[in-house]
Amino acid sequence: MAYDLEEQEQLDSIKAFWRKYGNLLTWVLIVALLGYVAWSGWNVYQRKQATQAAQLYEEQQKAVDAKDNAKVLRAATDMQDKFSRTAYAQMSGLVAAKTAFEANDVDHAKQQLQWVVDHGRDIEYRAIASIRLAGILLDEKAYDDALKLLGSDFPPQFAAAVADRKGDVLAAQGKLDLARAAYEQALKQTDEHNPARKLIELKFDAIGGVTANAAA
Repeated sequence: MAYDLEEQEQLDSIKAFWRKYGNLLTWVLIVALLGYVAWSGWNVYQRKQATQAAQLYEEQQKAVDAKDNAKVLRAATDMQDKFSRTAYAQMSGLVAAKTAFEANDVDHAKQQLQWVVDHGRDIEYRAIASIRLAGILLDEKAYDDALKLLGSDFPPQFAAAVADRKGDVLAAQGKLDLARAAYEQALKQTDEHNPARKLIELKFDAIGGVTANAAA
């Protein structure tokens, strides 16, 4: 059956539209499909990375239990080389630093902590690494480096720990007025039921500070 006039006009309009915009629409569709494929592929890749990183982290934990510092460090290095974008990399770095420090391998402990400070994806992990690294620098009498590290931005929940560590560094430098101020700030930020508060009070009192308990 022949098209009536209205149907023929509609068909001609569609043909004219396609001649004018067909190539553009085709490319838009191709780009959209490629974007979807890339997005899907990226999600698959991310899941695969997370699974493999979790397996490596589990192997590292076994090495920790076996007190095999060398294997713990190898796992951390592999994690950082292959899975640096996962949360496991920063967790692995902290674990390796602790194990190395306990094995008197201070250089590797510092390296692992510095990696987390520089490359950690979460500010909380970077904060933990910074405070621990500042403690090692304090032991090495690298006071200025420690204070520089503690001068970075930290999440509010780490305010007490940072102030406490600053107090330690300043006290070691003999800057007692500044140290007392830092310890006093740490006490203000530390809950009364927190076990760490007692140690801060002892250090504060030792350099001439007067806590509420001492005053009483």
